[in-house]
Amino acid sequence: MAFEGLTERIQNAFKKLRKGKITENDVKEVMREVRMALLEADVNFKVVKDFIKSVRERAVGTEVLESLRPDQQIIKIVNEELVKVMGEEAVPLNKAPKIPTIIMMVGLQGAGKTTTAGKLALKLKNERHARPLMIAADVYRPAAIDQLQVIGKQIDVPVFSLGTEVDPVEIVRQGLAVAKENKNDYVFIDTAGRLQIDEKLMHELQQIAQLAHPNEVLLTVDAMTGQNAVEVAQGFNDQLDLTGVVLTKLDGDTRGGAALSIRAVTGKPIKFVGQGEKMTDLDVFYPDRMASRILGMGDMLTLIEKAQREYDEDQAAQLEEKMRANTFDFNDFLDQVEQVQKMGSMDDLVKMIPGMANNPALKNMQFDPKDIEHEKAIVYSMTPAERQDPDLLTPSRRRRLARGAGRPIQEVNRMIKQFKQMREMMNKVSNGNFAGMENLFGNGMTGKLAKMSMNRMVRKTKKNKLKKIKKANRKANRKNKKKKKKRK
Repeated sequence: MAFEGLTERIQNAFKKLRKGKITENDVKEVMREVRMALLEADVNFKVVKDFIKSVRERAVGTEVLESLRPDQQIIKIVNEELVKVMGEEAVPLNKAPKIPTIIMMVGLQGAGKTTTAGKLALKLKNERHARPLMIAADVYRPAAIDQLQVIGKQIDVPVFSLGTEVDPVEIVRQGLAVAKENKNDYVFIDTAGRLQIDEKLMHELQQIAQLAHPNEVLLTVDAMTGQNAVEVAQGFNDQLDLTGVVLTKLDGDTRGGAALSIRAVTGKPIKFVGQGEKMTDLDVFYPDRMASRILGMGDMLTLIEKAQREYDEDQAAQLEEKMRANTFDFNDFLDQVEQVQKMGSMDDLVKMIPGMANNPALKNMQFDPKDIEHEKAIVYSMTPAERQDPDLLTPSRRRRLARGAGRPIQEVNRMIKQFKQMREMMNKVSNGNFAGMENLFGNGMTGKLAKMSMNRMVRKTKKNKLKKIKKANRKANRKNKKKKKKRK
């Protein structure tokens, strides 16, 4: 996961701040640690220098040094400066005054440009009921057109292609005419890439841009390339005047430096981040949420959005009733596992919960996807009656399950034991008791339960937020009425 090392280093640096009074020397020492952590995360040197200078100037002020909890004040300052470096707030896609909105995808080979075009087309289709068209204008890379057509079929979005023998500019010209005729409201132009920036590539891209007048020129860069990603962004921006950047493979073995450097170096916003291989794994880039994750403070808003996107509301209501009545069974378990598997990897989901990133209790936990499949195999080996009533699982029946699933009897026994513990915990959670929640995050079945309980917690968090907002609105309305009466 991106930022894991950076998060740990920064948190360790903050631990050095005493909870009582601190001096300027204390601040300098911590900032030295933070500086090293950022440089090791492959953040641009000038960005690091400016960032540390801004934080230090604010952190040695009277309001910090003389506050009751200066360590918290400094963390707040670091968080605010990180947000500032990454661009303050999310930047939406530009939209044409009349259809179609034209989005030109550019980038080097291997950065994930074609896949990103498909992910973004699907996102617009799902969230805005858009009718996109994708134009296959990469005639050089072997199988580039085939790849786009496969993606188009997968997400049910049409692809315009004229093969590899036609000039890319002509392909775009005819593709735009088809989009106009079919009244497509978004057009994605999948352009060619190279292994590196060269004059021929840039000339072709400039010709396409002059013809299409795109509303967006989105550069796709691979986060795993670190400083190179920033250099690539700068190179493309010098020639094409980018409107934004999509950062891919942020879930890979990357130190995250590109996310912290691109906006500051190029002045262009990161608009989306790709974190996963599924076509739904593309998220809007929120600087404040990313800063929160870097500092190990979680990202509940993104977690809530993921749950809303993948979770069935009617099923959730039924589950809530079952949890409250303590009748949750193995059929429900299978449904829940499948729902949460759609949300992403367990490692990433857990780290979105505040306080869970670098939590010592999770330090050595292994969330192996194979464990889920093994446990599903055990459930599939049960009879319908056994799934509904786990108390029927006698020792002889358990031995049958072990044979049917090809798993050791000890694993079957452990899973059933953990299932019962989980059911008890979920019953408590359904009644608002979150005590001992961290005990859910274990290996095997218990880890899977955590996933389920997260869905419950996510829904509860959303409800509580809405209640607070409604309460505040009612209070404000009452005040306004009183003011009006006084005026009369």
